[in-house]
Amino acid sequence: MDRKQEVLKAIIQHFIHTGEPVGSNTIIVSYKFNVSPATIRNDMASLEHEQFIFQPHTSAGRVPTDKGYRTYVNELADVNAERAGAIQMLRQLQKEFSVEQAKEKIYEGVSLLSRATQNVSFATLPDNTRTFYLGLSNVLRQPEFLNDTVRASQVIEVLEKHDNFVTLLQKLKIDDTIQSFIGKENILPQIQSCSLMVTKYELKGFHGYIGLLGPTRMNYPFNQVIMEEVKKILAH
Repeated sequence: MDRKQEVLKAIIQHFIHTGEPVGSNTIIVSYKFNVSPATIRNDMASLEHEQFIFQPHTSAGRVPTDKGYRTYVNELADVNAERAGAIQMLRQLQKEFSVEQAKEKIYEGVSLLSRATQNVSFATLPDNTRTFYLGLSNVLRQPEFLNDTVRASQVIEVLEKHDNFVTLLQKLKIDDTIQSFIGKENILPQIQSCSLMVTKYELKGFHGYIGLLGPTRMNYPFNQVIMEEVKKILAH
């Protein structure tokens, strides 16, 4: 590749990344050509004459023409130099997309739990640092909480302090079975007026907790069946 082609390649690469017309000084500073500015200006003048680049409006810089891009694609572009970065970006995007897909599935599962059981339903998200929950109004409408605003506020506080709630779940040594923690069996005093039903879920390589929080008079066998079915939905 001769110097003029190198200059064309530098102009096109710089324009691709910035969208700004490219001047000779930019080429010399950014791409370290060991020639004088006058030489680069002559090369750019020649490239413009040959219609590889052109000067837009009154800008001092130049931008590629379609002919310039065609030459770049056919002769100058280094696909292998871009390969590692392109693959790395694709893998990162796939990972992010997988997380978003998993979150959507978890939101669906939590919504089903909440609607079916009329309790608070929750799940830790794939990053396992936050808890998503629905159905708080379901519990607050229960007589136990309507008549005891302090108890209601304590439940809200526990759910809103995501880190504390996740830490609680981790301390409970939860496994793949559906476990019930009734009243004072709960570690946190704020929810000892409630029952907690919880299990682990697995979703496309992501692991977390999913469960219910509600009055101690909740329908345990019914809720267990609902949770079993939601776990099956998450697993497929």
